[in-house]
Amino acid sequence: MRTTLLTIMGLFSLLSGTRAKDEETPAPAPAPSAAPEPADAKPEDAGRELRKKILSQTAKDLGIAPSPEFPRIYGVLVEWPLGKTTATILSMSTGAASLYTTSSYGIIGGEPHERVAGAAKAAVRAADKHFDAAKPVKEFPYPAAGRVNFYLLGFDGVRMLETDLAGIEDESSPYVHLFYQGQNVLGQLRLVAEKKDQEQGKK
Repeated sequence: MRTTLLTIMGLFSLLSGTRAKDEETPAPAPAPSAAPEPADAKPEDAGRELRKKILSQTAKDLGIAPSPEFPRIYGVLVEWPLGKTTATILSMSTGAASLYTTSSYGIIGGEPHERVAGAAKAAVRAADKHFDAAKPVKEFPYPAAGRVNFYLLGFDGVRMLETDLAGIEDESSPYVHLFYQGQNVLGQLRLVAEKKDQEQGKK
C-alpha cells in the first residue's frame, strides 16, 4: 500500500508540470496514416488520441508477430483515475513504454532505454498470466472513480480486466502484481524524463 501511494503522489508531481515531455518515438513500426490534426486540437487531447490509436490498431498494423516469449499478447495498458485526470501506462513486448494522461502531460517512448524496455517486457509477461481471466472487448472506456482497468493487447484482439483501487492498495486484488509491474514502468519512465530535464538544465 505504501509503495502504491508513494507512486501516485509522484505522478501527481509529474502532472503538475507546465509542459509535456516527449521522449523517443514509441512506435515499433510506422503507424497507418492519420487524418490531419484539427486546427482547434487541445494539448490535453493528445494522450487520449494516442491511447485510442494503440487500442484500435492490431499487431499486424504495428508489425508485431507472436513469439515464444510473447505468444498471446504484445502489450498491456494499466490505467486509473487521479482526481479529474486519468493515467494510462502502456507497456509493449518490443520494450516501448509510454505514459498517457487526460491532461496535457505525457512521456512517450522509452524503448531505447534498457531499464524501461526491461520493465515494459516484464509487465507484458505479467499480463499474459491473466490472459484467460480477461474478457474480450470492443469498447475501451476509462476506469470509473476508484477503479483500475487493464487492457491486454492480444494477437486475437483486446481483452480487459478491472478491479478496485482499494484492492490494489490493500493487496487483496488478484491483479496487484500486474499493477505494480505497471508502476515499475512508470518509475523507469520518470527517471528517464528527470535525467533529460537535468541534462537540458545544464545547457
